[in-house]
Amino acid sequence: MKGWIRFLTVVILLVATALFLRARTRPETVPARQALASFPRQVGSWVGRDVALDPRVLEVLGPGEFLTRIYTRAPKEPYIDLFAAYFPTQRTGNTIHSPQNCLPGAGWTPVDARRFPLARPDGSTMVVNRFVLAKGSERLLVLYWYQAHGRVVASEYWAKFYLVADAVRDNRTDGALVRIVTPLASGEEVGAGERRAVEFAQATLPMLDVYIPR
Repeated sequence: MKGWIRFLTVVILLVATALFLRARTRPETVPARQALASFPRQVGSWVGRDVALDPRVLEVLGPGEFLTRIYTRAPKEPYIDLFAAYFPTQRTGNTIHSPQNCLPGAGWTPVDARRFPLARPDGSTMVVNRFVLAKGSERLLVLYWYQAHGRVVASEYWAKFYLVADAVRDNRTDGALVRIVTPLASGEEVGAGERRAVEFAQATLPMLDVYIPR
């Protein structure tokens, strides 16, 4: 039985790859959108300032559009770090990099990782990734998700599945990663940082469709 499951899995992957390669021969559809650089500098009561990405980081990320912005709203409240990466096409091998690879590489160790239901302003719920990372006495609360064509997924594998499916069906491979990070102050409960990140995410969500086309 297990042998048949492995065989069918291989067949499905081969068929999906063949369809994806066939779709590559057609000119790709890239919808109109606004540049990430024009994303509002004020989100609710938070005010943001841009942070330049290291050229070495840009080289790893590849051709795409990136936004890194630090938002603050009170002198003693920890900031919010918003990172968004949008790729107009992923056919050339420039695919979205998972934060699970880059954050540990910077010395941060996951101490809690789970899927998290995030309520949308319209009352629906989307599932995102929620991490608590530690480096020495420092801690970070991280929320991130993959977003493309009006769809939000937490799983990197489902994101790649939909990448192939949408390339075949809609002739589109554009997509984005959205990541929200907030440091936990000394003695601050994880729940407080989580509420701060969720509040910012909920304020941000209605704006994203202009920059990450449905």
